[in-house]
Amino acid sequence: MIAAIRKEGNAMAKKEDDFQEYGINTRAVHTGNGYDQETGAVRRPLHMANSFKLPDDLSQVNYSSTDLLMYSRNGNPNQQWLEQKVASLHGADDAIVLGSGVGALHALFWTLLKTGDHVVYPKVSYMAVYRLFHELFREKFGVQTEMVDMTDLAAVEKVVKDGTRLIHIETPDNPVNGVTDIAAIAEIAHTHGALLSVDNTFASPYNQHPLALGADFVVESLTKFINGHGDAQGGAIFSNNLAEMDRIRYEAQVNVGAIISPFNAWQIFRGASTFPMRMERINTTTLQLAQWLEQRQGVTFVSYPGLKNNPGYETAKKQMQNGFGGVISFGIDADDKTVERFCAALKIITFAVSLGHDESLIFPQPSYDERIRLYPPQFQNGFIRFSVGLEDVADLIADLDQALKVIGL
Repeated sequence: MIAAIRKEGNAMAKKEDDFQEYGINTRAVHTGNGYDQETGAVRRPLHMANSFKLPDDLSQVNYSSTDLLMYSRNGNPNQQWLEQKVASLHGADDAIVLGSGVGALHALFWTLLKTGDHVVYPKVSYMAVYRLFHELFREKFGVQTEMVDMTDLAAVEKVVKDGTRLIHIETPDNPVNGVTDIAAIAEIAHTHGALLSVDNTFASPYNQHPLALGADFVVESLTKFINGHGDAQGGAIFSNNLAEMDRIRYEAQVNVGAIISPFNAWQIFRGASTFPMRMERINTTTLQLAQWLEQRQGVTFVSYPGLKNNPGYETAKKQMQNGFGGVISFGIDADDKTVERFCAALKIITFAVSLGHDESLIFPQPSYDERIRLYPPQFQNGFIRFSVGLEDVADLIADLDQALKVIGL
């Protein structure tokens, strides 16, 4: 658990124990913060130590504990302060911060699932999720996995059964930007005794709180919008189920060692302080860009939850409270090589993987990708994922426009 012994033994004192009554900007700045009791420094230090002094009476030490600071695989102050901050952003009772978003996904699935369990997951999902379920858990560990279109509730009802252990969803999903009704899927899951996990990376806690909509677990890549500067990697699991979170933390940290480095935790802690302010701007810019792309000749489709003609708009409006996120999925009338030429012709927008940075990033989904057959037909040719950053919207529009002209569109 986040509180308890994790405050003990710190050379830092918290200004306040709980900031939940405050707004998200205040929580982002102050939760997990404190001042150094010896020097008065008002910033959390970086603790690179991999070992911590033990109490004199070793008979009271549980070497498998993730609460007592004794060895950095069990826990580190920078990790624990970051857990306090990001749990507050989600309104969660607990958070587990690990080395990457994929590490968080693996830790959740590894702890919850066993041979013979039945899992339902989306036809459209992040590549690592597809590989984890399709290759690792199904082929190596005998977990029964089944893909379904999560936007089709009747189809979900048809494949979920009594005995289904877990439903996992992404919304908006990566990379198509489809929207899934979290509350409706939660009802289906719980009716059949299943758990629901939600990957919230595209939305972020600024825009969406899946736990409040019935999810049992939320997973996010902290590498993306929460860190926001493209210079650190981390992932997190959020839940109000403290018993299961203790199990996951023990498995992920003590048994597997999927820990975050103190430096990455320190960087993400710093980045998270400006996360809501950045996300507010990104929401606004992204909607403007999506609306411009809709009107641009040569653009074949635009998928963004904030567009009123998007099939998921009404659901997104219902469950995304502050905006619709910072990723646009769109297509252009071009083959793979021409799409690559378009991306390479951009001057401000960076041709690179990942998303949620301060700089805008663009990445094509080639037609030979093994998963492309699972996407709706319009996404199977000329498909591009665009992560919007903090640049001026007029400059981004001009950059897209000139690159489209380079390829004759």
